[in-house]
Amino acid sequence: MKNVFDASVTNEIIERINNLDNSSKGLWGKMDVAQMLAHCCVTYEFIYTDKHPKPNAFNRFILKTFVKKAVVGDKPYKKNSPTAPAFLIKEPKEFNSEKERLIDYITKTQELGSEHFNNKESHSFGVLTLKEWNTMFYKHLDHHLTQFGV
Repeated sequence: MKNVFDASVTNEIIERINNLDNSSKGLWGKMDVAQMLAHCCVTYEFIYTDKHPKPNAFNRFILKTFVKKAVVGDKPYKKNSPTAPAFLIKEPKEFNSEKERLIDYITKTQELGSEHFNNKESHSFGVLTLKEWNTMFYKHLDHHLTQFGV
């Protein structure tokens, strides 16, 4: 798994995002490119905003027990995998603003650095190791950028 806290990897991810345009088509799935960018921003919204309420104790147990491994583990996501309700983007989105927002989140994460995230509590999965944070960030971005051919 590439290290999102390394500036060269962040630059590579941003270059891939910059290769998208408003007419980029997904190779699978239902989202258009602007919705995909907004979808990728949700991970960062959980970290940097209060937009999404924390799951209650029961839901957090379910997430930690049954979902966490799929999200922070090394196994790639399957095409057309189900997604959590907070990640469903059904309304139209504006491509340029979502692109800028995602790049800003990725850059902020890299600039905060790995130590900021090491053993930091996540919104849904409890405390994550640095490796788990990195895997969650990179795997999700790589999955969706590959979905759109970049």
